[in-house]
Amino acid sequence: MKLKSRPEDFRVEELARPEMTGGPFALYRLTKKSLGTPEAVNAICRAWRVSRPAVGIGGLKDRHAVTQQFLSIENGPKRNLKQTNIELEYLGQTPRAFESRDLLGNRFDIVLRDLDSAKADRAVQNLPVVSEEGIPNYFDDQRFGSVGASGDFVARAWCLGDYERALWLALAEPNEHDRPGVRAEKESLRAHWGDWATCRENVSQPVTQSAMQHLCGPAHDFRGAFVRIPQPDRRMYLAAFQSFLWNRILAAVLRTAFASSPNELFDVELGRTRLPFYARLPSGRERLEQPLPLPSARERAELGPLAEMYERAAGEFGLECRQLRVKYPRDSFFSKGSRPPIFRQSLSWETGADELSPGKRKLALRFDLPPGSYATVVIKRLAAGA
Repeated sequence: MKLKSRPEDFRVEELARPEMTGGPFALYRLTKKSLGTPEAVNAICRAWRVSRPAVGIGGLKDRHAVTQQFLSIENGPKRNLKQTNIELEYLGQTPRAFESRDLLGNRFDIVLRDLDSAKADRAVQNLPVVSEEGIPNYFDDQRFGSVGASGDFVARAWCLGDYERALWLALAEPNEHDRPGVRAEKESLRAHWGDWATCRENVSQPVTQSAMQHLCGPAHDFRGAFVRIPQPDRRMYLAAFQSFLWNRILAAVLRTAFASSPNELFDVELGRTRLPFYARLPSGRERLEQPLPLPSARERAELGPLAEMYERAAGEFGLECRQLRVKYPRDSFFSKGSRPPIFRQSLSWETGADELSPGKRKLALRFDLPPGSYATVVIKRLAAGA
């Protein structure tokens, strides 16, 4: 089973009830195609000459899709905007910036294509089980787009106070998502790392230029150079690492729950690793119904019997839970809170002939998910179970 790469086959609509009672924030509906949310926001900022901190969003949407989401701009223009791959519809005024707490969920319309009859039939038979039993609420690959070729996390080095390593991972390490211009700049940085004047001369990205300019000073201050990276990007590095750790912890919880029947688990490649899934929940499922805290130094005292699992996950990266914090700068921190270990969704579906692949079938799915849950996890679960 596979999902063809057409963005039209993957549609996402953000569900929210923003407060529309007037105020200094202009609210818009952003429709984009084949473009990530950060890139779309940057394009809007350039077009309207607004600063990035003035823009409020509830979440990041996949670039390989047609997506709709809400976006606010403080003192933003009361008009629409249309560019290639971007449409911005002005909705009215709201008293505060739009953010993640305003989200109710996301609605997905997805078409799986190029299925032979056996795979399509098995997937349809499996759908009621998936809907009834739920799916592990893992973070998926989209969360880890900032992780480069080595698999190391910027936030791991940041937690350890190794600002040079953190800066190198953020600005110089190759990443499969790099565009040609960025790829060339990173090659130059790796070739001349330590010769900061040459590095500065060979880059054009404003953030990289600023960091290299700072390193040209007499102190070679890596900490000061690292904070030249915008705060939204630095928080993204923390979110990626925290999410990866949480995935490992959920995997450990599942293996513990199925300790007496480990053969009922099966692994699925997800988020740069292989993680366990189940067909049906075991008896004594209470642990899987309780939210799991997001790992951070602030949550250590509340872990109780789960503390060992959390310490083990952090220990795989040379850290203890008490070190899951950053001392500088104060504007960035690991999120505090919990996440449900599993999620359930009511699925509707249709099958038919695939007009793009003669002789094959397609499966059209429609479902809603709570904020922060990934439709691609549903797809991978169906693919593994079909």
